[in-house]
Amino acid sequence: MKTLVIANQKGGVGKTSTTVHLAYYFKEQGLKVAVIDLDTQGNASFTLGEYDSGALASGLFDAVSQFDLANAGGIAVFSADARLADLEKLDLGAAAGAFKRSLAVIEAEGFDVCLIDTPPSLGVRMAAALLSADFAASPIELEAYSLQGIEKMVTTIANIRRANPALKFLGMIPSKVDGRNPRHGQHLDELTRAYPQLVIPTPIGNRSSVADALASGVPVWSIKRTSARKAAQEMRAMARHIQEKMEI
Repeated sequence: MKTLVIANQKGGVGKTSTTVHLAYYFKEQGLKVAVIDLDTQGNASFTLGEYDSGALASGLFDAVSQFDLANAGGIAVFSADARLADLEKLDLGAAAGAFKRSLAVIEAEGFDVCLIDTPPSLGVRMAAALLSADFAASPIELEAYSLQGIEKMVTTIANIRRANPALKFLGMIPSKVDGRNPRHGQHLDELTRAYPQLVIPTPIGNRSSVADALASGVPVWSIKRTSARKAAQEMRAMARHIQEKMEI
């Protein structure tokens, strides 16, 4: 099983949208997908509600994880719950150790890929996920505050790799891009110059059809309106790129 953490130390940049569309895409490829929602907002849990495994995400940090995935279909969601907030009081080493053991249990259930949606701040939950993962990727909005935030994320990844050298940063996914906004174009150019190897070349436009899909609990390519066609192409291109980088 290969594990990918979707992380950024800023909210509203498209982490959940990226996570759920990757889940839908990988399922379509015939892969068995686990989704762990570590954000107390629970947006990924809501959109993927029909795939709720019945197990809570906070339980993955218990000393002994107990859950039954025998009836899980192509996607099994470990839903966000209020207890996640209490995990920030845990010792990071203990939390990461428990989480790694839980991932091993999930892998033993025959899952091919695990996607982890994280809260928009560096804490025990995000750090434990990164310490346990094979890959990380960061959606980023092309605005000044987001550009400042990605510097923190790149530093965080570098620091985590000292303890988890197997972690590979796939890069940044430009998200909510407005092609008619000169500022977005300028910021994308600046980002590419600053991190030439880390900008994933499949940007996601700022399209209302993506929000409609998330609210409806379906991938954007299931929306039949003409306006969703471009969003579907972008999401699929992003997912294919991530799949290739993860060598799945």
